[in-house]
Amino acid sequence: MIRDDIRLVALGDSVTAGMGDPVPGRGWAGLLAEALGAGGPVALTNLAVRGACSADLASEQLPRALPLRPSVTTILIGVNDTLRGRFVPTAIARDLEQAIAGLTGAGSIVVTATLPDPGLLLRVPDAFRRPLARRVHLINGIVTGLAGRHDTVHLDLARHPALYDPRMWSMDRLHPSERGHRLLARLAAERLRLRGLPVRLPGLEPGAPEPPAWRSALRVTAGGAAWLTRRCFDFLPAFAVLVVKELWRPQGVDGEFAAPHPSGQPAVADGWDERPYEGRHRDRIVPAPGERGHQLRLPRP
Repeated sequence: MIRDDIRLVALGDSVTAGMGDPVPGRGWAGLLAEALGAGGPVALTNLAVRGACSADLASEQLPRALPLRPSVTTILIGVNDTLRGRFVPTAIARDLEQAIAGLTGAGSIVVTATLPDPGLLLRVPDAFRRPLARRVHLINGIVTGLAGRHDTVHLDLARHPALYDPRMWSMDRLHPSERGHRLLARLAAERLRLRGLPVRLPGLEPGAPEPPAWRSALRVTAGGAAWLTRRCFDFLPAFAVLVVKELWRPQGVDGEFAAPHPSGQPAVADGWDERPYEGRHRDRIVPAPGERGHQLRLPRP
């Protein structure tokens, strides 16, 4: 009879669903389950869905997770929120608060994570990069604030230099490669070990050779065609407005690298113009205007 000493529930979007990992359905959640298996059998339930936003996390995934009474729950979400026409940080904060508070209140150890900075991953002009980076930094501020408030196992992926190694990412720069999934699982396992859970750290080297570029491109095209079509009608018109505003923004405005509000709640009235906070990040591994990743000893994106 298989025991379920640890009940691991994974919530999130396509990254947690395993997209980018050559082993179907595994991803970093499956690798983390294997790592937690050092102390006995682990029952893994992966509720992550491609294209999920924070609203889907609160309204659909959370109600399915709570009855499972998870020992450990992972939450990695937010990229799809940044790729929507209307971006409302206050709503995102409310949905994330509901999910994290609900799970910690039910006795689960919750693993939260910030998002890597797209400015170090995407090779696009600044006018295209900065609006995305600004949205990501707003979400990271929300998640970090909630992590401190609810004492989660928090992974600050935005500040981890290894995450900016191009080998960690698939061809689309949105989904981790097998190496990237292994790194995410290892980082989570290391932090859970500090909470007293027995773990066997997963290896970082891929179990199989990296697939050729044409195969990766085919997988990305097949898996993301419907998603890309939806984004063309929803996100691109709004994003074009943000790009135009960025082109007219005075030079030297350090908006996307501004410090988050101390409460973790963004002071933004609506989602069409994410106004920056004042001040500079002094504790983040991100480049300021005029800097590049190599000046901070980060791999080139």
